[in-house]
Parts: sequence; structure tokens; C-alpha cells
Amino acid sequence: MQFHHHGYVSGDPRVEPAAGVGIDRPAELPDEVDVLIVGTGPAGMLTAAQLAQFPDITTRIIERRPGRLAIGQADGIQARSVETFQAFGFAERITAEAYRITEMAFWKPDPADHSKIVRAARAVDDPAGISEFPHLIVNQARVLDYFAEFMANSPARMRPDYGYEFVGLQVTGEGGYPVEVTLLHTAGPEEGRERVIRAKYVVGADGARSKVRESIGCHLAGDQANHAWGVMDVLAVTDFPDIRTKCAIQSGSGGSILLIPREGGHLFRMYVDLGEVAADDHGAVRKTTIEQIIAKANDILHPYTLDVRNVAWHSVYEVGHRLTDRFDDVLPAERGTRTPRVFITGDACHTHSAKAGQGMNVSMQDGFNIGWKLGHVLEGRSPESLLDTYSAERQVVAKNLIDFDKQWSTLMAKKPEEFEDPAELETFYTSTAEFPAGFMTQYAPSMLVAEPRHQDLATGFPVGKRFKSAPVQRVCDTNPMHLGHHAKADGRWRIYVFADAAPAGAAGPVADFAEWLETASDSPLAATPSNLDRDAWFDVKVIYQQDHTGVDINAVPAVFKPTVGPFQLTYLEKVFGTDPANDIFELRGLNRDGFIVVVRPDQYVANILPLTATAELAAFFAPLVSTQASTNGSTAGLVTHQA
Repeated sequence: MQFHHHGYVSGDPRVEPAAGVGIDRPAELPDEVDVLIVGTGPAGMLTAAQLAQFPDITTRIIERRPGRLAIGQADGIQARSVETFQAFGFAERITAEAYRITEMAFWKPDPADHSKIVRAARAVDDPAGISEFPHLIVNQARVLDYFAEFMANSPARMRPDYGYEFVGLQVTGEGGYPVEVTLLHTAGPEEGRERVIRAKYVVGADGARSKVRESIGCHLAGDQANHAWGVMDVLAVTDFPDIRTKCAIQSGSGGSILLIPREGGHLFRMYVDLGEVAADDHGAVRKTTIEQIIAKANDILHPYTLDVRNVAWHSVYEVGHRLTDRFDDVLPAERGTRTPRVFITGDACHTHSAKAGQGMNVSMQDGFNIGWKLGHVLEGRSPESLLDTYSAERQVVAKNLIDFDKQWSTLMAKKPEEFEDPAELETFYTSTAEFPAGFMTQYAPSMLVAEPRHQDLATGFPVGKRFKSAPVQRVCDTNPMHLGHHAKADGRWRIYVFADAAPAGAAGPVADFAEWLETASDSPLAATPSNLDRDAWFDVKVIYQQDHTGVDINAVPAVFKPTVGPFQLTYLEKVFGTDPANDIFELRGLNRDGFIVVVRPDQYVANILPLTATAELAAFFAPLVSTQASTNGSTAGLVTHQA
């Protein structure tokens, strides 16, 4: 974490200096905003947290409730999400309070007595080591709390505006704020009164019944629900031996349970199979009482018993898989003629079962994707065409998710005798582990993702997939660390330079590339406004093949040691050596002739190039980075960066 470079910081270094709209931020919702986010769910809060790092952008997030969420429905946190939390500075703290999944048990009917269940198999949660981060269970409300803290501590000092319900919007196309939004006060002295504000952009994160989605003419389409589940968070006394282990339980009676232990040591969640929903049910299954859900759970658990002492929350839902065909307000016939003004995220554009633990996780990646893009466009870093990539990228991800969830939820609803292979459920769970963990997303080539022409230089960093971290040693202080853990969600592009075998400072490809990056007019760094720190838009790091003892930091090119802050201090924490015990070049299949990895602000690999491919790197960034912001007097880059 970098601080003190603007002067001594005596307080919490996570509280960044207020800047831009964060200085004397108005308590009341203004009449005009750059970005209006509707809904304080995971997608909305992550979008807001990302935009809070852009203090010259007026972003407000509204919520119809009068205050914070007390208890949320989602609780599964996949490893990809914990990686994301690391970028927002709270991975360690939320891991400490969460339940950690390391294994899943599979219970099936006893072959000798089908009225009883027995443990049939166990499966390690991450057998392939796809991430150094864990699979967690923690209530959605706590996730939102952490994002709210990050927002409040960011330069824009953002806080949710509670007590506003979205009524409708109209894209007028007029003036600097072309989206007219009607809101309704739901709390306080103005309760019941409508209000109109204007925005440049609107992000709808308002759930499966999204009014923002309706306002832009989008509709969820797909399979109707045909299977019902009762879900309950309870405190109970039981003799079931795996009550603190994630379990898939199939009974001889045909019912099944997905058991999810919760944080805190006592609470657990059960998804209890309520069976097929008749075509003429007309919602009657939703009236299933908590007593009936508990009774059904006891039937499935036989010979074990469940004595529920307290119910924290319960609900009944029907599994449906539905998706919108676009995630913004641009109709297919209009695509290419105008850029979007309204976006939808999360459950507003994709719905599915809860049992794969994907809803909150995929929704947050929606928010991460659109957040930095809005920041770059509004700050003048990038052209408006960047916003077209949001729907193009995320709609494909949601379609893949729904296809996966159909398989998983169908398997969970099967009766034991319907399986051709008795081990089919656990085999599917282990063989597809990378998908629900969040690591199968691979963005297609676009203005943001290059063709993988040089993938052979780094087989462990697939272009279009998230940057998979690995251990390194920081040269200046000899500390071992994970390379990717120092990429804060600050809107910056990352350029990782993996050096050839020559020592630091030697003439050759690294020195030549560093000179070009520092001085060339077509270098992406040349677009950084002159009033900002040199690393305000691009975070450039170098990784040498020697360990830290073999790197002379004084010989390292200056571009890897930028001067920062008003005192122009030399920042030394971007220079790394190889960890002898965990050689990143070996771990990730990296070519020892050296190369460059470009990583997007949302942690996805955008390009891989040889050290000599400066023209290709310049051509990649040319349509993405403009010099407009330098004429706008942007000061966003002057906030404290954590490198």
C-alpha cells in the first residue's frame, strides 16, 4: 500500500484524500449527475465502488429501502470474487469472518436400506489449485457493507442515497445530461413525492423485476420455472455428522438437499427440494410454510434428525433460467449508430438457480466490467465506443452461466435411480470446478482484447481470461508476495514486463522497451495528462528472472521507478525478482526471452506481446486512450494509488 507520498499520514491509510466531487460532497441528491446507479445490490455497489475512484465524476447510487440491507439472499463467494475483493482492499477481512469451503460431501440412499442416507463420496473443492483464494460463504449484506466502506473511503466519498425508488426514464438525447429519470421518495419528509433528475448514464442494478430493464424495452426470456425449492437459514440441533460441511444429499424418497454451512460456526442454509411444479400451480408452491420445509428436510435426512431452534430467513423459489438479448438500451438496428446511455446488470439481465452460487458472483463481474469503462469515458481517457463492449462481453458470459446452471440444477433435482452412473453428480462437480469458481470467462477479441497471436510466450496467461497471479519477490524490501495482489481497483491499466535473462540495466530488449515506453510519442504513457503522476493511468511493473539479490535496483530503468506525489518521490515497489521456490516463469509457462502482458483495469489479460513489439502495443492502445482528459484538467490521477 502506497501512502505518505503527499506528506505524513497519521490515520487509517485506507481512507484516501477527498478529491473532486468528494470535497464537500452534497448530502442531497443533485438535479444532474454523470452516472445514476439504481439498486444497492452486489452489481450496483461494485459499480459505485469502482466509480468512487474517479473523483471528477458525479456518481450517485439510489435504493428504495430506507437503509442498508440487513440480511441478503445470496451467500456463496467464489474464488474469482475473492480475487476481486483483493482489488478493493477487503479480501483478508472478509475471509476471516466467512465460512471457508474446502470439501463437499455427497450423501445418497443406503444400498442396504433406501429409507436411510449414507455418505457416498467426498470431493476436494479446488483439486487443481485454480486460485490461491478460497471459496467462501458469507452473507450478501456483509459484502455490501465492505463495498460501502470502500466507497466512503475513496476520493469521491460516495454513499448510497436511500429512500428513492426508480419510476421510469426517457433517453431524450438532449443536452449534456440526456437521460431524464423519474424517482419517487419512499422515506423521509418527502415520502410519496416524485422527482426528476437528469443523468449522462444510468446503470440498472435493480434485480429480477427491474424497472430499468422495462424502461429500455428489454425482456427476460427463457425456460419457465418447473421445479421448486424451499431455502432456509437456520440454527438447529442435529445428529447429522456433516452439518458443518457443504453437502449434496439425495434421499431414497427422491427429495434432495443442498446444505451450505454459514459463517459464525452455527448457522447453516438448506435448499430443500419441494418437487416438480404443476403447470396449473399458479404460484401455490410459494405458500409452502417454514414448518413444511423443515418437515421435508427431516424426511430427506432420515435416519438423522433436525431440530430447528431459530429461523433467520426463509423463502420458496422456482428455478427458471432467463436472459435478456442485450444489456443496454441500443436496439439491434441501432447498433453502431449510437452508443448506449442505459445499462443493466446482474439479476436485471440474467436469472437462474441459486445452487451453483453464481448470482452474486457473476453480477459483481458485470459491475466491474461497466464501472471502469464508464469512468474512462466520462474522464475523457477513452472514446464512447468503449461502452459498446459491455453488452457484447457480458451477455455471452451470462448465456454460458445459464447453460451450466441448467445442467447443475437438473442433476440436483434428479432422483437417485435416474442416474446412469451413481457418481454422476460428484463427477460433474469436480470436472467443472473451474466454471463456478469464476475462471472460465474468456472475452473474445475486440477493441479491448487482442488476438492471441503471441500466446505461446505465456501459456499460463490466456488472452481474454483473468490474470492468474503467482508468487514473486519485491526487490526493494525483499518481501515475497503475489504479483496480482497489488492491482487495486483504481481504473488503471497494468503493463507487466517479464524480462529476459540479462541483468537489470543491461543493454537489450528490456532497456529498449523501457526507453520507448518512457519517451516515445506513441507510447501509451504519453497520453497521461502532464498534471498527473506518471503512473496515474498505467501501472507498469517489471519482473526479472533473477531473485532479488541479483537485481541492482539502481540499474533498473526509470519507467519502472516513477516519481510520484508533490515531492516527486521515487516509487520503488514496481520492481520484482523471481521467487526461487516458486519460479513464476515455470509456474505460468513463460518464455525466458521476455515479453509484455497487458491487463485491463478489471483484471483480464488484454494482450501479450514480444518486448520488441512497440508498434503493436501502440496500435492496441491507440483507439483506447485519448489525450482529451489532459485538456479537461482532470485531477483524478492525483489520488493515492496502491500499486
